[in-house]
Amino acid sequence: MKIKVTSVYVDNHEKALRFYTEVLGFIKKSDFSNGPYRWLTVASSEDPDGTELQLAMNDNPAAKAYQQAIFQQGQPAVMFFTDDIKGDFERIKARGAEFTMPPTEVTGSTIAQLNDTCGNLVQITQLKRW
Repeated sequence: MKIKVTSVYVDNHEKALRFYTEVLGFIKKSDFSNGPYRWLTVASSEDPDGTELQLAMNDNPAAKAYQQAIFQQGQPAVMFFTDDIKGDFERIKARGAEFTMPPTEVTGSTIAQLNDTCGNLVQITQLKRW
């Protein structure tokens, strides 16, 4: 088995699409609607046929409560990995992202966190090379 799609709840599709593509640099993978339902995914520009991230609306009360609770706890809703956290930090910051934590060394890695403007914290991680 493989992981093909995972989801993150967002409060606005257009705002989320702008953030994940224009700020983080992902590509739009799929975007189609069926009545009021919209299926919207992005993928890494480094691996366009890899795992997709569904930008799912938080219009379900349980989804909204979950999203708000983990945000208030400071827990990232999604985590991305990089080989150049300082370079990505500078690139993403220059595109207007609001970082809640600059690159910070922790056990086994360096992490940074930012607000995706759609109700989530995003963590970027660079694993330490031993």
